[in-house]
Amino acid sequence: MNMLSLIVFLPLAAAAVLAVVPSIGAAAARWAWVAVSVVELLLVGVLWAGYEDPGPNGLAFEEQVPWIPGVNSSYHVGVDGLSLPLLAMTAVVFLACAVHALRDADRPRVQAALFLFLQGVSLGVFVAADLILFFVFFDLSIVGMYFVIAGWGHGNAVRSALKFFLYTFLGSLALLLGFIGLYVAAAPHTFDIPELVAAAPLAGDPLTGGLVLAAILVGLAVKTPTVPFHTWLPPAHTDAPATGSAVLAGVLLKMGTYGFVRIAMPILPEAWRAWAWVIVAVGVVSVLYGAFVALAQTDLKRMIAYTSVNHMGYIVLALGAVGVLAEGAAQARSVAVTGAVVQMVSHGLITAALFLLAGVMQDRAGSYDMGSYGGLAAPAPRYAALFAVGAFASLGLPGFSGFIAEFQIFAGSVAVAPVTAVALVGILVTAALFLRALQRVFTGPAAGHTPGFEDLRAPELWSAGPLLGLSLLIGVLPRVLLEVIEPASAALVGLVGR
Repeated sequence: MNMLSLIVFLPLAAAAVLAVVPSIGAAAARWAWVAVSVVELLLVGVLWAGYEDPGPNGLAFEEQVPWIPGVNSSYHVGVDGLSLPLLAMTAVVFLACAVHALRDADRPRVQAALFLFLQGVSLGVFVAADLILFFVFFDLSIVGMYFVIAGWGHGNAVRSALKFFLYTFLGSLALLLGFIGLYVAAAPHTFDIPELVAAAPLAGDPLTGGLVLAAILVGLAVKTPTVPFHTWLPPAHTDAPATGSAVLAGVLLKMGTYGFVRIAMPILPEAWRAWAWVIVAVGVVSVLYGAFVALAQTDLKRMIAYTSVNHMGYIVLALGAVGVLAEGAAQARSVAVTGAVVQMVSHGLITAALFLLAGVMQDRAGSYDMGSYGGLAAPAPRYAALFAVGAFASLGLPGFSGFIAEFQIFAGSVAVAPVTAVALVGILVTAALFLRALQRVFTGPAAGHTPGFEDLRAPELWSAGPLLGLSLLIGVLPRVLLEVIEPASAALVGLVGR
């Protein structure tokens, strides 16, 4: 079996075993989840160590097997510099969630099976090189997350899960419509992504190309989510369990932006250039809207949810700027793409850690209301220190991965489209909202739920801590990540610019 197939199907096989063998005990199920996640991370590490750039429109560790020959769809998997970092980030986030859930006593066998299923299909999205295969994994991730929110959430979890499912499933239908449009336009008809990239099937047909791109963009924008398709996100995050929020923000949102760089931009370069200013505008609005609405929140988890709209907006802004053709700006556009991919990884690590840490409040006191706490640093110094690190990492402080990402995003975007500099206000507002949250919750006299608040336990410390440690490592030594991404970014810019 190909290494990528093993990485995708090992957690799916483990999930099936846990689901159908009821005699597996609670402790065994939790540790099996951790063990499989550790093996997954090791396999991705081996993949990373053996990775060599495959060149423009090439894939490393490629495997292709006929699947639905009647429509020229195959089981086609592979990775490049755009997908390998997201594969690694996904493995890290799921391992962190497995560790965090070690003390969870609520149906641990079913929970472990569901998260392993979600892990397998999430990894499948990032290795798929066929549109139908991509769509299958993309849709299954929606199903998995629905059951996570509905089954282990709190508050109005069932309603939030239903809203999440309906919004994102309708988005996926628009995505499928766009994929069918690409299939019909291709000659010969195919769903194979590298073949479609090479053929650019709708080149020279701006009307049809624009309509197909619009369908794909709507489907991916719902998942990302960008304004105005973001309304499912805050309730889903607020009512999801901590591990569910970590996976939703850390991994599932990236499927939308990854679809931009893997499908929309290289297959429909002319349409992407035609829509570039619209995409830039959506990115800028998402950045500013997400930051200002987050600033108004009193619920800590809801605040973090809106910062995701803000941070994902940076990615959309950068990718839109790539379509704004400027004379001699290939290098700047490549920097913008690199920054966007680094932001996907950075946001995944940092926001997953913040949601795991926010979950501690629900576990201890059943409340995310920032006004219900005060002086929390006194009884919970480890919690305060780790949350402060997460907050500073999220606001883009130098030394963390967020700074590397945002610096490249703005360096590349402003060089191509100077108007994007207006989104820099979002960084200032993000700094204000995190500093205000730290002040309200952790400083001053003890108040509300603070007396008797227990500090971080080992699973909570060893789940969020390594995620923030990786963000620090990328911020200090970005070269390890950048040398994988940069060749693929340059290749993508070459395709969009043709």
